[in-house]
Amino acid sequence: MTTSARAVFLDRDGTLIEDVGYLERVGRIAMYPWSIDAVRLLNRAGLRVVVTTNQAGVARGYFTEGLVEDVHRYLDSLLAPAGARIDAYYYCPHHPEAKVEAYRRQCDCRKPGRGLVDRAARDLGIDPTQSFVVGDRRLDIQLARAVGARAILVRTGYGVTEEANPDLRPDVVTDNLLDAVSWILCAIRDNGRREEPPT
Repeated sequence: MTTSARAVFLDRDGTLIEDVGYLERVGRIAMYPWSIDAVRLLNRAGLRVVVTTNQAGVARGYFTEGLVEDVHRYLDSLLAPAGARIDAYYYCPHHPEAKVEAYRRQCDCRKPGRGLVDRAARDLGIDPTQSFVVGDRRLDIQLARAVGARAILVRTGYGVTEEANPDLRPDVVTDNLLDAVSWILCAIRDNGRREEPPT
């Protein structure tokens, strides 16, 4: 297995950027100060970086899918000058109690459902079982378990509260995304050493 088949699936709000509630306009985006460095390190390591995010605000009528896409384009514009990139964004606009009827459904893409990861795996040639999920919520840890990836809880966003749940059991808890990336790169390095044949 090469690193090109691996990915790091990042939650968006509370992990990559600050969670400000329903992000209904681009001007409210606040990138964590370490996020660009973290993404760039993953890029340089040859890992795919994929954002997976529930955006129930679309279903609730707070904003449109167009706004979600505008947010992602703006994030790209912040990352690119520093030589960092997100390989793809996948989001779920649905909710079973949606105000907007077109989005009212039970779906497999709303985390912790695995639909977003499955789409990314097909589109980008990713092996989820060789990958990592990083997020600040129980849903992200459950998603990792559903797809066979390693689960990392960050203490930003809702992470400090979620960490108190004894049933959560991520593979590791880190203070923020940059620390999570350091752990990922060490885990890959150590795994590579174990796979080396004896001399």
